[in-house]
Amino acid sequence: MFRALILLGAISLFLTWGCMGQRQQRRPTANYGKYLVTITGCNDCHTPKVPGPNGAPVSDASRLLSGHPEKEPSPSWSPQDLKQKAIAAAANPMLTAWAGPWGVSYASNLTPDKETGIGEWSEDTFIAAMRTGKHQGQPNGRNILPPMPWFNLKEARESDLRSIWAYLRSLPPIRNQVPFPTPPGSAQASGGRN
Repeated sequence: MFRALILLGAISLFLTWGCMGQRQQRRPTANYGKYLVTITGCNDCHTPKVPGPNGAPVSDASRLLSGHPEKEPSPSWSPQDLKQKAIAAAANPMLTAWAGPWGVSYASNLTPDKETGIGEWSEDTFIAAMRTGKHQGQPNGRNILPPMPWFNLKEARESDLRSIWAYLRSLPPIRNQVPFPTPPGSAQASGGRN
């Protein structure tokens, strides 16, 4: 009898540890997606900024996740910036455009606008983009450029990515045509304007 109790206790302990080691999947919800978007800093780059207290930039809630404003100037960067000033990358004041050795990258419009945002994307397209680092998840698509940390999101649980997708789809669509990335050495990458 005592051996049976020890065996039963050992089996219970083993099953408990096994269940704790499994990644808990949660049902995708827009509320949880909003939480994930908030704690992972998506607004830091994908939401235009306005001056806040003491002039510090704060996210413009009226343009939430709408990307780099289409008429805003681009930052510039050159190899001399790195050599002479130790500047590896530069950003515009809104933190929605970045310039560095890769050229100039612009934060995408993540609202469900069908013409300028991700309104034509499917959930699977979004997940593929986050897993592969390729625009629209296309194998031959352009690379998703710095500073977008897609490589961190590629390890996210599928339910987490589906929750982020649900939240993005719940946003009001905002028409904002973000510029295409510019390659290194182009006029925009070297200080030109859009």
